[in-house]
Amino acid sequence: MAEIDIGIGKSGRRGYQLDDLAVVPTRRTRDPEEVDLSWAIEGYRNELPFLSAAVDSVASPDRAVELARLGGLGVLNLEGLWTRHEDPEPVYERIADASDEQATRVLREAYAEPVKAELVTARIRQVAGAGVVTCGALSPQRTAEFAKAVVDAELDLLVIEGVVVSAEHVSKRREPLNLKRFIREYDIPVLVGGCTSYHAALHLMRTGAVGVLVGSADAATTSAVLGIGAPLGTAIADAAAARSRHLEETGVYAQVIARGGLLRGGDITRAIACGADAVVLGEPLAAAAGAPGRGFTWPMTAVHPTLPRGGRRPVEPAGSLAEVLVGPAPSGDGRANLFGALRAAMAMCGYETLREFHKADVVTCRR
Repeated sequence: MAEIDIGIGKSGRRGYQLDDLAVVPTRRTRDPEEVDLSWAIEGYRNELPFLSAAVDSVASPDRAVELARLGGLGVLNLEGLWTRHEDPEPVYERIADASDEQATRVLREAYAEPVKAELVTARIRQVAGAGVVTCGALSPQRTAEFAKAVVDAELDLLVIEGVVVSAEHVSKRREPLNLKRFIREYDIPVLVGGCTSYHAALHLMRTGAVGVLVGSADAATTSAVLGIGAPLGTAIADAAAARSRHLEETGVYAQVIARGGLLRGGDITRAIACGADAVVLGEPLAAAAGAPGRGFTWPMTAVHPTLPRGGRRPVEPAGSLAEVLVGPAPSGDGRANLFGALRAAMAMCGYETLREFHKADVVTCRR
C-alpha cells in the first residue's frame, strides 16, 4: 500500500475503520437458511462466531454458560470480581448504585481485593460443571502466577490479553512472560492479543498461539489517552495476511479474532469480510437484559492505579440475550439480532461459510 506524506520527514499508510467500508454484493445470492455461521477452534465447535469480552460487566460464570448455550464462547475475567470476592453480587450493586462522581473510586475499591488462586480454579470448574467449553482470560503480567490454578481447573481455552501484547516484551525490572515457552510447557490452547499490525500478529502466531485478538478492547479511550492504535478494518486485513503467511510456513491455521468497537450487525459483517474468523463482543452483551453489569459496563483499564482509562458507562438496553444474538430484534437500530444480520448479509452476497466470506469484495466509503 502506498504511503502518504504526514509532513516533511514523516509518512504513513492510510488506514480504514470498519465504518469506512462496505461489502459489495456479487452476482449470486443464496437462501439465508443455507448460510453456515459455525466456527471451530481447537476442535471446539461454536454455532456463532463470537467470544464475549473478558470483562465483569459482560461475563459471570452463569452468564458464560448462557452464552455457550446460545452458540458462543463466554470468557471469564480471571482477574476480575469473581476471582477476588467470594460473593461479588454486593460489589456489583455498589458499582451500579454509585454516582458518576463516585464510580471510579468505587471501582478501584472493588478491585483492590487481591485475586485468589482458589477462586480462579473454582469459577472455571463452576462453568465446566454445566458441560460447556470453558474459557478464561489473564493478563501477561499475571499468567505465570495463576497458571497452576488454570491447569488444575482443566480450562479448555486460555486468553492472554492486554491492551497491546507482543511476543518480544522487554523489561529490565522483571522477567517478562515468554509466550513461546509458556505455550509449549502447558497443554492448553492459547489465544493472545491485542495486536494491530502484520508483524505483531505474525510474531504472536509464531509463538504457537492458536489465535490472535486484533484491535484494542477499548479503542476510543486508548487512542484518546495514549495516542496509540490502528483502524480496525486495516488491522484485521493485516492480521489476515499474517495468517496466510503463517499457514504457508507451518501448515497451521491461526485464528484472527476482531475486538473493539463492534456494536452492530454491520460491524460484524465488515470484520468477517476483512478476514476475521470471529469477533469479541462487549457492549452489545452488556446491553442485554440480565447482564452482570446491571446496565453499566467498564474496562479493566478503568481501575489502573495511576492512569485510569475509561470508566463506568451506562449502556442502553437492547433486548434479551437471545434477542441481541439471534433475534427477533425488538428495534431496528442494528443492536439486536447481530448474527441474523451477518447471516442475511452473507446470503445477499452469495457466501455459505465464514471463510468463503473472507473473499468478499469491500469498498471504502470514506469521502
